[in-house]
Amino acid sequence: MLALSAEGILPKVDCAIFSDTGWEPAAVYAHLSRLEREIAAPAGIPVLRVSSGNIRNDALDPSRRFASMPLYILNQDGKEGMTRRQCTGEYKIKPIKRKIRDLLGHPYPQRIPKGVFVEQWVGISTDEFHRAKDADVQYMRNRHPLIELGWSRSDCVRYLTSLGLSGTPKSSCLGCPYHGNAQWRHIRDTSPQEWQDVVEFDAAIRQGNARANASGSHLLGQAFLHRSRVPLSEAPIDHVTAPEATASEEEGVVDGCSPWACRGEAGPAQDDFGLAS
Repeated sequence: MLALSAEGILPKVDCAIFSDTGWEPAAVYAHLSRLEREIAAPAGIPVLRVSSGNIRNDALDPSRRFASMPLYILNQDGKEGMTRRQCTGEYKIKPIKRKIRDLLGHPYPQRIPKGVFVEQWVGISTDEFHRAKDADVQYMRNRHPLIELGWSRSDCVRYLTSLGLSGTPKSSCLGCPYHGNAQWRHIRDTSPQEWQDVVEFDAAIRQGNARANASGSHLLGQAFLHRSRVPLSEAPIDHVTAPEATASEEEGVVDGCSPWACRGEAGPAQDDFGLAS
């Protein structure tokens, strides 16, 4: 959407917003910097980076409030469960809302006058039209330009390839429990340092987040990043799942995270670059 706006195919936006959880793959930060340099800056479109903190550090810091990740739980009686997913709201949507309030000139807790709003573009394609939804506040109105253009994910890939951006990485936390096996393998096989990072984090959260443990709210079971509920270093990530087996090479398997289309809500998400006008 940023490139379409910069090229004049879509109207020029006032800014683009990247909501940073502090724990994205290095490739995502490198790609974002390239977008700023090669696409946004020449078109005069500022890219605003916003954040509520570092989700990894917060999970392991007993002094920090932590909005829980959707960890896979193995209870003491052998039953399986999951912790609540609060991370998207806290680390993605909340900082975007805060920045939009500032841009509108009505920072929290000021009341925003009726009729004052921002039009926010969300990058959902026709493949995922069922996930297009409105914002939950009146001062933000979601719009879905890719759906309006009739573009599928394959159309987006072809367009990005024509711009030399075929290697666009999927945005999500390194240790997101919603990763599929393909994403875990990609981290392991292409970035040993990041793989070690997620393996260590997986071990560190076995008894839940540090703040809960420090306050006496101990987890009655064990927590894991992988759906198999075994340590990530031992998880069967080389198993090719049915979605991987049926996906085309071009479509791939999507394991991203978007503020208004988190995979945990209804299937995999596309990206988390919000644009406003």
